[in-house]
Amino acid sequence: MATKDTYVVSLGGSLIAPPEGIDWKFLKAFRQLILSQLELGKKFFIITGGGMTARNYIGAASRVIEVSAEDRDWLGIHATRLNAHLMRTIFYDVAHPEIITNPKVHLASQAKVIIASGWKPGWSTDYVATILAQEYKIGTVINLSNIDYVHDRDPRKFKNTKPLASIKWADFRKIVGDKWDPGLNAPFDPVASRLASELGLKVVIMNGKKMANLSNYLKGKKFTGTTIEL
Repeated sequence: MATKDTYVVSLGGSLIAPPEGIDWKFLKAFRQLILSQLELGKKFFIITGGGMTARNYIGAASRVIEVSAEDRDWLGIHATRLNAHLMRTIFYDVAHPEIITNPKVHLASQAKVIIASGWKPGWSTDYVATILAQEYKIGTVINLSNIDYVHDRDPRKFKNTKPLASIKWADFRKIVGDKWDPGLNAPFDPVASRLASELGLKVVIMNGKKMANLSNYLKGKKFTGTTIEL
């Protein structure tokens, strides 16, 4: 299936399920954009994050009992699978009918859209996206979240941070570190970053709510976002 016009999209759960509830308006706009790209001959693997659904379940369980990291991960994984079913449903007419839950099992499908979810404990869906890029020989992962750029330091902790249009993997990994923790909110998770760096993948991080910006990128035009590469 993989061609130069095939994209791996890591779709942040914060876009699908923000604190105020499922954002159906975003989903509608996202569907319209993807369908317009399919008409141009492009294909997509779309991997869904867990968003606030995952954080709500993890938070609720943690109020009742001390929850292991593995069980927090599993709650998050099942939240990604729920979001994946939602995504497959809204793309029912063009998507492969089954959701990828194990990215290392190669799927022979002619569908223009393939949906994937979380796999197993130890990393986020960013890692699943990276594995899929490796499995299907795709050189770029598009990471859609609620931020415009990666910054040189965490803007939630520091003032006067600098947005970065591009950054090398070695420098990016210094920002996100090496340790995964369920519920971690990083531009691209540390475990995925390590593998993506080893594979020499390019990861493009941008604000998924800005559809025109995503459209510009897919058309090869100037866009707002951060490109990470060797």
